[in-house]
Amino acid sequence: MGACTSKPPRPNPYSPQEILPPPETPNVAETQKENEAKKSPFFPFYSPSPARFFLSKKSPARQSSASKSANSTPARLFKRPFPPPSPAKHIKALLLRRHGSVKPNAAAIPEGEETEGANLDKSFGFSKQFASKYEIGEEVGRGHFGYTCSAIVKKGELKGQKVAVKVIPKAKMTTAISIEDVRREVKILRALTGHNNLIQFHEAFEDRDNVYIVMELCQGGELLDRILARGGKYSEEDAKDVMVQILNVVAFCHLQGVVHRDLKPENFLFLSKDESSPLKAIDFGLSDVVRPDEKLNDIVGSAYYVAPEVLHRSYGIEADVWSIGVISYILLCGSRPFWARTESGIFRAVLKADPTYDEAPWPTLTSEAKDFVKRLLNKDPRKRMSAAQALCHPWMRNHSGAKLPLDILIFRLMKAYMRSSSLRKAALRALSKTLTADELFYLKEQFALMEPDKNGNIKLENIRSALMKYGTDAMKESRIPDFLASLNALQYRKMDFEEFCAAALSVHQLEALERWEQHARCAYEIFDKDGNRAIVIEELASELGLGPSIPVHAVLNDWIRHTDGKLSFLGFVKLLHGPSTRGLAKVQ
Repeated sequence: MGACTSKPPRPNPYSPQEILPPPETPNVAETQKENEAKKSPFFPFYSPSPARFFLSKKSPARQSSASKSANSTPARLFKRPFPPPSPAKHIKALLLRRHGSVKPNAAAIPEGEETEGANLDKSFGFSKQFASKYEIGEEVGRGHFGYTCSAIVKKGELKGQKVAVKVIPKAKMTTAISIEDVRREVKILRALTGHNNLIQFHEAFEDRDNVYIVMELCQGGELLDRILARGGKYSEEDAKDVMVQILNVVAFCHLQGVVHRDLKPENFLFLSKDESSPLKAIDFGLSDVVRPDEKLNDIVGSAYYVAPEVLHRSYGIEADVWSIGVISYILLCGSRPFWARTESGIFRAVLKADPTYDEAPWPTLTSEAKDFVKRLLNKDPRKRMSAAQALCHPWMRNHSGAKLPLDILIFRLMKAYMRSSSLRKAALRALSKTLTADELFYLKEQFALMEPDKNGNIKLENIRSALMKYGTDAMKESRIPDFLASLNALQYRKMDFEEFCAAALSVHQLEALERWEQHARCAYEIFDKDGNRAIVIEELASELGLGPSIPVHAVLNDWIRHTDGKLSFLGFVKLLHGPSTRGLAKVQ
């Protein structure tokens, strides 16, 4: 649903039957016809991927390792089935409902009532002068909800230039949700202006039959095409060139509060055929705006790239980072990290399986490249790198063109820090003193973007200026006031870099590292020496914002050393995570 949407399914240039042999081997024409028949007319989630080339060719090493682990994909059979129930049936029904195609006798999904057909208001308030300004040309792409054509501008500043026009038939807008999807796509495209790696929006029109979204025309083909042309994968250096652009534009979107929700190679286009052509993110038809503390719950996306938390129906911008992890895995090794012959199998793999890193070409790739992908494909979204952090990863650092954007995650963590108790702040300061040079690099870059004063301090005004500088007009109106209100304490005092590190570090991300135990032990020694003090259970419960229930106090009793009444190592680690009662609720 972007400037140039998905193409019809392609014949598979590699042979998928080498991995999972079908009953018979169809010819190319039959395969394409079968794929067209399987394609859902409603949503790409249930389309056979046009990128089945990601299956690597069979080798003795692959044969021998295929039996190593039931939890390992891609391109291998599971040795035992995952337990039911499968999420596929529910998700498919939900998506059918989203586009107004639930059968009369189908089980209802509690997504809210939808008005059907003729009663819907399909007027958008867009200009109705499309035909007088543009001469429509040939079709250049077709998706599940519309198609894209080239067009010539007949008048105005762009007269004579070629543009792309996405045509969305109003006849396909059969639910209030589908109408809102179109309205929101135009609103987001209009708001996200000025980034080199984002499709340029011109204007939107409508008439009785269609909505027309006019954008710049990208003639360099999909990222998917480039991967195919390179034999299925990129070198590490070439992969970095692609990842820099993807991470930059996604970090920009996330700063504005926009989650794309359908990142995949088909939704990145090259502006021209030139090898150095910039890459453009397209298709914001499934995008949404999410506040920092808010979670989305509707299931959208494309099966191979969907994050686990999306299937659990509670997610935020981190879901996009997972999709980027899938793309990076594909770029580096030419196969998908999660693969199955059915949608149910794909979902099970995403939820339960782990990608394999022991098959070719992974042993020949750098350890930094492997670590980069692993930290993007962490199933726990709290432990996943942000898009901006990924640009600071040792694998990406100092790569040409790696301009570091302001990270939305910084403000979320600072907000939590400012609301923390004095005891937790002391614990975080101790932990920040154990950070390595690699971990400090990202924090130094983010601190510099806030332009501290000559004494190396920032105040609320520095944060305001940074947000105004890197935010779009849409963000300035809707999000900046919220951030500033949550950090209002900095209006009256300053924050130096040492405190900034404590405020902006992510405990969950550090937990995902192999050296976490070393971090925590070293931090506890610092805390025990400088910040630990005798504390009673009632005070600890108050610090954590907990009520005076007996079971909670029974748990907190283990957090305090009986010898001197000070915080134990267990209590220290728990305190680092903040006032979450999730673990305590299980006890009660």
